[in-house]
Amino acid sequence: MSQFQLSPQQIESYNKDGFVIVKNFLQAKEIDKLYSIATGDDTLRKNAFDLNDQTGKKTKLTLWYTPGNDAYGLLTKSERMINSVDQLMDGESAVCHFHSKLMQKEPKVGGAWEWHQDYGYWYKNEFLFPDQMMSVMIAITEANKQNGCLQVIKGSHKMGRIEHGFAGEQVGASQHYVDLALKTMELVYVEIMPGDALFFHSNLLHRSEANLSEKPRWSLISVYNRSSNVPYNEPSQSSTVPLKAVPDEALMEWETKGISAAANFLEKEKDEALK
Repeated sequence: MSQFQLSPQQIESYNKDGFVIVKNFLQAKEIDKLYSIATGDDTLRKNAFDLNDQTGKKTKLTLWYTPGNDAYGLLTKSERMINSVDQLMDGESAVCHFHSKLMQKEPKVGGAWEWHQDYGYWYKNEFLFPDQMMSVMIAITEANKQNGCLQVIKGSHKMGRIEHGFAGEQVGASQHYVDLALKTMELVYVEIMPGDALFFHSNLLHRSEANLSEKPRWSLISVYNRSSNVPYNEPSQSSTVPLKAVPDEALMEWETKGISAAANFLEKEKDEALK
């Protein structure tokens, strides 16, 4: 049984602000293992693709739908992740994994992400209930203003979904409504250390600047959904398959291999065909 539990104050913060930062969610040795795999796994590298921002700078990402018994899959399926998400998401049906992605912002060339809500993307997949979807970002390297950390608009999840359009190869939120939100709500820079976790609502407005520093910014983002929140325009089936939790210690104690092709990676060409 996982020893980790979100406090009532953390749950209240998530509901009020649309996000909560949990310091030291992972131990240093766990992050060291994830970083070692991220930089040395040929399968992750071969399945990575670039997304251009409006200036042509590139963010590299690898996205997969099916969590296996590799280190990343064991983290995604860990009791601490599933139990925390279960405490924060609306609804009572089973917790499922929609997808995970390894975000790689390399020094000097890592691109920006425009203001958006994740549900701005997922709305086109015809998920009906944004309160039953959320993301968990794990910092694999330090994230700060210099290397393009995430920025969020506190409480913006309560605005509901706003209109989105294309910005470069990304989907961006209506700048008019972003400007109105910034007049009313607080802009927060999510500066976090390796092992810290950010839990955030699918309608929280967020963005990040390009990485102009000398250091990389790498993070793992896992997206969760309730099994009752059935998408009507989503080819992968993962988002309605209940997760079977594994012990937190599995990440370090179970024999793990590199991520396999069975993880069901997203190919950029297929993603563009869905737009």
